[in-house]
Amino acid sequence: WALLFWVNMLLLVLGFFLPPVAIILMITPVILPPILAAGFDPIWFGIVLTINMELGLITPPVGLNLFVINGIAPDIKFGEIFEGIVPFILIIAAYIVLLAVFPDIVMFLPDMFYDY
Repeated sequence: WALLFWVNMLLLVLGFFLPPVAIILMITPVILPPILAAGFDPIWFGIVLTINMELGLITPPVGLNLFVINGIAPDIKFGEIFEGIVPFILIIAAYIVLLAVFPDIVMFLPDMFYDY
């Protein structure tokens, strides 16, 4: 679990500065073997990775989606946009914890359709 915690922290910090595609291409080959060796399901980890990338897109200082929102509504100050996304940051972080504690939420459909 410590490995999963630190991997999620690494992904979050990288999400502050890099786009998701770059993180996935650079980091997944490095972190996937230890995740698999620890016994985590690769499908489950892919979902957690994707949700973590979503969190990185709305988290400052670079949060690319924040700049998209600011471009769409330039009359709204960046500070107000940040105040508006704080609840979403908390919800996504809680969702990552929920998926870590209850991996069957993610694995319900793959288990139902595939004999995985």
